Amino acid sequence: MSWAEEEFSSLDLGDARLNRRVVRLSERLADKPTASLPGACRGWAETQGAYRLLAQEQVDWRDLLAPHWACTHTRMQADDVVLCIADTTVLDFHGQQTAGLGPLSYEAQRGLYLHVTYAVSAAREPLGVLDAWMWAREPKGANGKRPPTVKESRRWIEGYERLAEQAPGLAGTRLVYLADREADMVALMARAEDLGHPLDYLIRAQHERTLANGGKLRATLAAAPVLGEVCFPLPARAGQAARTVCQQVQTACVELQGAGKRRLRVHAMLARELAPPPGVEALHWCLLSNRPLPDLATAMQWIEQYRARWEIEMFFNVLKNGCRVEALQLSSLARLERALALYLVVAWRIARLMRLGRTCPDLEAELFFAPEEWQAAYVMMNKPLPNRPPGLNAVLRLVAQLGGFLARKGDGEPGAKTIWLGLQRITDFAEALRWAKGRQAGGGMAFKVPRSTLPSPFPASLPRC
Repeated sequence: MSWAEEEFSSLDLGDARLNRRVVRLSERLADKPTASLPGACRGWAETQGAYRLLAQEQVDWRDLLAPHWACTHTRMQADDVVLCIADTTVLDFHGQQTAGLGPLSYEAQRGLYLHVTYAVSAAREPLGVLDAWMWAREPKGANGKRPPTVKESRRWIEGYERLAEQAPGLAGTRLVYLADREADMVALMARAEDLGHPLDYLIRAQHERTLANGGKLRATLAAAPVLGEVCFPLPARAGQAARTVCQQVQTACVELQGAGKRRLRVHAMLARELAPPPGVEALHWCLLSNRPLPDLATAMQWIEQYRARWEIEMFFNVLKNGCRVEALQLSSLARLERALALYLVVAWRIARLMRLGRTCPDLEAELFFAPEEWQAAYVMMNKPLPNRPPGLNAVLRLVAQLGGFLARKGDGEPGAKTIWLGLQRITDFAEALRWAKGRQAGGGMAFKVPRSTLPSPFPASLPRC
């Protein structure tokens, strides 16, 4: 059973042929994530089938994601703490003839918005997409105003509500709703309180809020006693070298002014970087949560959890640059949404491979790759085939080298880009290996490749590393 067959095993579109087509198309998109739909499909008949699937009006994009949501829920049950990271990205389709798109940052720019809740473990293992919103803004009318619609800020509150509905089924797992400054809304915190905090929230503050006692949030935190210092390594990013960040931590329990005379009790933390390198902006974070912050160890947990928010940025990078979803050319918004639903699953798979290759390098490669796929990586890199199936990290490094990763001493582990580029190269070679094995089994050419009896690739639940 392939990874897509496993992930979409509960799919029910009312037609077995449609179910099979979803699985096959997901496999093709994962094999060649940067290719166009015709480029990913094998032949004109398969391409026609893909376009017919995306044109099915009775199929809602949420129906396509439902099996993945269920598998994600299953994977979450294995963890004590799961970070549910929420964020919004812009998908720019300017210049494409897709009906139903709306304006973006300026009125002539066309595209749509995608809001995702992305589940990762405390060790940053991507568990899957939990929720998604897709919408296109209405264009402005002659009066220069947009027609009244549901407030876009509502997506943050509904994201929390969706998780609150799932929380009873995850009794052994503590959920943390993690979001950046855009989610700094009193309405969200009030809704969490009304629901009894079925899951915690951890939000970076954006506003300098006036407290119920008349004071200011950041001023109150700055006047609080210093709890201690927290240090952590910050990886290199574009234009910035890697460095060790040391932050001074101050905490306070404050009351925010809610609607009317309501007061919301919130625990707050101010983390300010000490002595940043010259010319580098200091990392200053103000974090809000319903969860008490009694000591420095808890403060360190807050900071580590907030740092994990970077995983959704990596996910969006894979989706937009690795899967090149902004290059999709489809005739309507509904067809585009169905395609994006499948690409969300594909992007998660790529991001998960990268992360598990780093954190669980000794997992069997055949949990994720068919035998012919990892064998293709060895053959294409002129490496001798091992006598037994290798570990995941060993295969991923070979795949990444096919995508441009140099694998020099000191290069660290490969990133998502080199992995998705390498995956495309091994696909065709793996097919050739399967063909050769078939010829050999039928009495044709001799071709010796070690066969494996390990489980099927990519099961819903993995052994813990």
